Formats: sequence, structure tokens, C-alpha cells
Amino acid sequence: MYARRRHWYFAMMGTCIGLFVLAWAVVRLWSVPAAVAMCLVAMVIPPVAAIMANRRGPDDRWWDDPSGDAKSDEWWDELDGKRRPRSQDQERDQ
Repeated sequence: MYARRRHWYFAMMGTCIGLFVLAWAVVRLWSVPAAVAMCLVAMVIPPVAAIMANRRGPDDRWWDDPSGDAKSDEWWDELDGKRRPRSQDQERDQ
């Protein structure tokens, strides 16, 4: 999953750089408005690339990572339905 997102990111950023270079090295000789339009399109690509690269897929369960606080992790597990809540008898035994 991560490798696919990384490939998309680098492809989009390569396209962005290519548009900038092509716009001001070649296209501006024939049409400055077309070069400016290419640059405007290229300006939109980096934020979109960053959003897509940091997007989580349905299989990425980053919210399940333990926080390190046992009480908090137990509470979240209970809310998520992973474990049954402790009964009062079990709490008294501890």
C-alpha cells in the first residue's frame, strides 16, 4: 500500500517539474499564456500529491496502534468492541 502511494507521489511530482520546465523552456517561445496556464496546473499538483501520499487506505489501521498507556488502550479497546468490559468482580480482584 505504501509503495503504491509513494509511486503515485513521485509520478505526480515528476509531472509537476516537467510541466514547469517545459512551460518556460519551450512553450513560452510560442505562447506565454499557454506557459502560464501550464504553470498554474503545475502549482496545483504538489498539494494534491501530498494529500494522496498521506491518505490512508481501508487496510491501514493506524488508529489501532497502542498508545503506551494501558488504561487508555483498555478503554479504547472496550469502546471499539475488541474486548468485553470488565465486570466489577474482576476489578475488585485486582
